[in-house]
This record gives sequence, structure tokens and C-alpha cells, in this order.
Amino acid sequence: MKKLFFIIAAMAMCCVGAQAQTVKTGAFEVGNYSGASEFYNGSYFDMAPTNFYLDHFASQMIYLYFSDFVSEFAGKQNVKITAIYYKFNDQSVYTDILADYSFYLQEVDVNEFQKDADGYKLYFDCINSGDPAVSGAFVYEAFTAYGEDVEIKVDLSDAPFAITPGKNLVVTAIYDLTGECMSSSDDAPFYTSDIRDRVMTYSDNNDSFFDYANSSDYPRCSVGLSGGGTSVYLPVTRFEYTYTEPAPVSLRGDANGDGTVTISDVSAIIDYLLGTAPENFDLEAANCNLSEDGVTIADVSALVDYLLYKTW
Repeated sequence: MKKLFFIIAAMAMCCVGAQAQTVKTGAFEVGNYSGASEFYNGSYFDMAPTNFYLDHFASQMIYLYFSDFVSEFAGKQNVKITAIYYKFNDQSVYTDILADYSFYLQEVDVNEFQKDADGYKLYFDCINSGDPAVSGAFVYEAFTAYGEDVEIKVDLSDAPFAITPGKNLVVTAIYDLTGECMSSSDDAPFYTSDIRDRVMTYSDNNDSFFDYANSSDYPRCSVGLSGGGTSVYLPVTRFEYTYTEPAPVSLRGDANGDGTVTISDVSAIIDYLLGTAPENFDLEAANCNLSEDGVTIADVSALVDYLLYKTW
């Protein structure tokens, strides 16, 4: 009988562990992504995460943990970003876009771009921080999407990016066109009109962002760059993520699992010892004296003492 009890107890603990590790999904928006109505249609180098008018473009965007994420992630554990979405307004009548892309994700402790002694903003060093979170070939079917809003998905599901509470997230988007680029501002990202200065961009028809990163200018966003914006609006962004929730903590003595400790829990333990445990019987809570022997008649005595004297 004692051996059987330990088998049952082990199975119950396994079930609790499995529930604690159940992966759930969530999503949140920075800016009004689902109802976006403002799209940026100014200078091409002031657009993020990319434009389609130059051969090489990169943007570096800061998402603040405390202002953007903290309420969304409260009480959640093991948060991992699985996808990032951006939305464009498509007015192209030219050609589909082909490009190579790389996205770097990194966490930082600061919430703004740093400056050097001359006052130039500095990019966060993403190139030397490790491999990109995701990279590949990109196809934007601009011609067939004429007059529509276009959603671009950055799929991180093969290597989700773990979020650390209290850190800020930096996303670096790098695009290198491999086909024909657009000849005018026919596509523009939807943006957050109230969030500026958390994005910097790089653009050039000759040198890629990787070329720039290997130059003496990097990470200095200097006037030597052929094109770039240093005070850019943050684009509306949608994040999808997975998470787990902490396992529920058993209330000591609440053997029948109803959320309170009463004389009915004494009856539940006695029923368990007689082989007729109630449906929601909680083995962990029923082990009132915290003994390694499991649930025994001693737990009945410990629970009765608690009900009489309100102390364990």
C-alpha cells in the first residue's frame, strides 16, 4: 500500500509539473497596430523598419520594457518573442521587391541612443553581438498588393528570443535589395506619431550596413554617412510571444482544494486514507505536517491542531 501511495504521489507531481510548463501564446502592440491610420510619407531615410527605394537600408529600433512591455508580461514567465509584424501602406505600381534581410535582437540597460564626445548618436553594436535572430530571402509582392495595407512578418519561431524582465529590447532590421528598387515613395510604414527618437536609420545605394559596420565610422552615426535619419518615428509594431505561468501553490491543509482550510479537509484526508479520496484531493496540501512519509493519520492530527490553535 505504501509503495502504491508513492507511485500515485509521483504521478500527481508529474501532472503538476506538466501544468506548470504548459506553453501559452500572447500578443501585444506598440502603437495602434490593428487600427493604424497614419503612415509616414516624408524623407525616405526617415522610415522604419525599411524603405524600398535604395539598395541598402537598415534601422535600429528601441522598444522600452517598462513603458511598452511591463503590464503585458506581468505574472508571466519564460517570455519568448516568436514573431514581429510591421505594416505598410502600398501604393506601388512598379515591381515586386526582392531582398536579403537580417534581424538582430539584443537587450540593453539604457533606453536611448548614446552619443560620442562630438554629439553624434551611436548605434548599438549589433553586428558583433552574435548571429542574427533570423535572416533569409524576402519577397514583397508590391504590384499585386496595390492599394492595400501590407503586413510584413519577421518569423522567429525557429529560434524564439527570450525577454529578460527589466531590460530594453533593440531590434536591428537590415535589408539589401537583390532586385529592382522602387523609384518613388510608393510604400510607407505606419508609424506612432507620439514615439520619436527611438529609431536610427542607415541608407546607401553602394555600401551595405555590414560594410559600414566594418568601417571606422561604426557605430558613430556621422555626417559621413550617405543617408540616414537620427530622429525617426517608431513604426507601429505587433509582437507575438510564448510564455508559461507559475505553478499554483497549494494551500497547506486545503486537502479538498476548495481554497479554504476547514473541518471538511479533515474529512477529506480521512476519506483518502480509507481509499475514497474526493475528486479534487490535493496530496501536497494534505501533507499537513510536511513529513517525508506522505499523507498519514499524523496529518489528521496536525490539521485538527491547526483548526484549534491557528498555528502549524
